[in-house]
Amino acid sequence: MGAPRGSGSDGSPEKYGRVSLQASRDPGLPQSRHDDLLTQAENGTSNNNNGEKKRRPPGPIRVKTEGESGRRGFHPLHFLKITWKSSSSISRAVNILWPFVPAALAVYYTNTGPATLRFSLAYIAMVPCANLIGFAGSELAAKMPHMLGVLTETTVGSIVEIILFLVLLFATDLENRFNIIRAAILGSILATMLLCLGLCFFAAGLRRETAEFDATISEVGTGLLLMTGFGLAIPTIFSHSIPTSYGLTLQEIDSRTTQISRIIAILLLISYVVFIWFQMRTHHGLFDAIFEHDEKRDQDGHKDAAKAKLTLTEAIISLIVAVALVTLIALALVRQIEPVVEETGISDPFMGLILVPLVEKAAEHLTALDEAWDNQVNFALSHCIGATIQTAMLNAPLVVIVAWGRGLPLDLSFEIFEISILILAIITVGNYLRDQKSDYLEGFLCVVTYVAIAVAAFYFPTPPHGESMLGGEGGEMSGGSGVVERALRGM
Repeated sequence: MGAPRGSGSDGSPEKYGRVSLQASRDPGLPQSRHDDLLTQAENGTSNNNNGEKKRRPPGPIRVKTEGESGRRGFHPLHFLKITWKSSSSISRAVNILWPFVPAALAVYYTNTGPATLRFSLAYIAMVPCANLIGFAGSELAAKMPHMLGVLTETTVGSIVEIILFLVLLFATDLENRFNIIRAAILGSILATMLLCLGLCFFAAGLRRETAEFDATISEVGTGLLLMTGFGLAIPTIFSHSIPTSYGLTLQEIDSRTTQISRIIAILLLISYVVFIWFQMRTHHGLFDAIFEHDEKRDQDGHKDAAKAKLTLTEAIISLIVAVALVTLIALALVRQIEPVVEETGISDPFMGLILVPLVEKAAEHLTALDEAWDNQVNFALSHCIGATIQTAMLNAPLVVIVAWGRGLPLDLSFEIFEISILILAIITVGNYLRDQKSDYLEGFLCVVTYVAIAVAAFYFPTPPHGESMLGGEGGEMSGGSGVVERALRGM
């Protein structure tokens, strides 16, 4: 942090700077323009809207012109006006749903109406709250360097997911809470990787024949997705591969599966830290150049630059308010899951794999879709793949480790149906990312694939009462015996 930009920690030339930047050359960009971007990324400069070079202020959080509000402190009227207008027309349309927030809280805390009504209101109310979190994250990100901004925006967007996981883990007595958490982990990955990415490809393809993105974003993302898919599959494969002829009891298999899951969670967390170091330290110049390119081809950039911005104080306040509302809505939502399942007959797999993840990832989906529409495909891809990687390598391992610290046997042993879909989805998306180009057909096919998975999840039956859908019996007493018993019965 103390070394100059483009240098190592000892002041020597950075090991990867020049080579990595040249490796990111976009063939569709004029050579002089591309070299200018590389020079700006190395020297810490950028061009303003008049083409004049402006050096970005030094420090870990540099305020850029595009992120400045021209004001200080907190101004209530400006704050309400700016947050209502939001960052895009899609986000502004979502703000119409704000009346559902007080309605959902009132219905829940007065215990009025059937569970389906309380769940539906809370489900809809979560969308504008998640949108506010996404908007606050984007305002914070606009005041930071490119890579730190993308990471901040993605992390802030994951707050809804983390809150829902923790509420499910600690604030409910649902017997199937581990099932829903595990299903929501995979569902969140699938929703971002297939639905969100597919909608981004489709939106970008509607305005241009093909949308091009940098090979660095796709190659790094694809490699991490394959690694995380393999890591998440190991506990499931282990628990389904050991027959009783090996001399182990069901309880011993469950215990070993839980231990493996915890070790995998630690390894995934370490891998995520190394990935962040790769992005933020050794190869930051490469990613800065890519995002600088995307900013310059933003078709609505002049409109965004003219919009009023939140001050740093206002952005933080909006984030705090949104997190508080999301926590309250999450409590109302999660505590209605079991009554809704009983009233409507919706299966646990559909609830955990489809319904819960859709509302978790609302902020990322809206942000990425707006970026893809504006031809900022690298930004959109970073949000889609970045949010997917963060769920698999940070959020999921964290909830497993937190549960471990509280003595809860939450593991990563999934149904064969679900882990198979995950691996196939990663392979499918990796194939689409291979040529660094996308069009509306590829986006449409990704969305269709997600719809097919949703249909299968809708018809997937809920296990009998007391047996875990993804492992375990009686919720807290066991971590994987349901999986093992069904595997043994099928042998």
